[in-house]
Amino acid sequence: MNKKIPMRMCVGCGEMKGKKEMMRVLKTPEGPIVLDMTGRKNGRGAYLCRNLDCLRKAEKNKGLERSFKMNIPDEVYRNLEKEFGESDTE
Repeated sequence: MNKKIPMRMCVGCGEMKGKKEMMRVLKTPEGPIVLDMTGRKNGRGAYLCRNLDCLRKAEKNKGLERSFKMNIPDEVYRNLEKEFGESDTE
């Protein structure tokens, strides 16, 4: 039997991909927005392809704002960019 792969939509480009191929951006119950590397932390998640282009697209088209139903400050995007850069080196 084939195991079903959970699919998620990138809030940047809108492509559907396997959950494992994507980065999870998380709005924690306490409020801050962080990158969830494990994909298991509590909170509302939105998914992005693992490239900076999609992060920039999500910033432009307000994909994360829509997912989290809140305004997202520029510094959050800068932090995510930094974290994206660091996760590429792993």
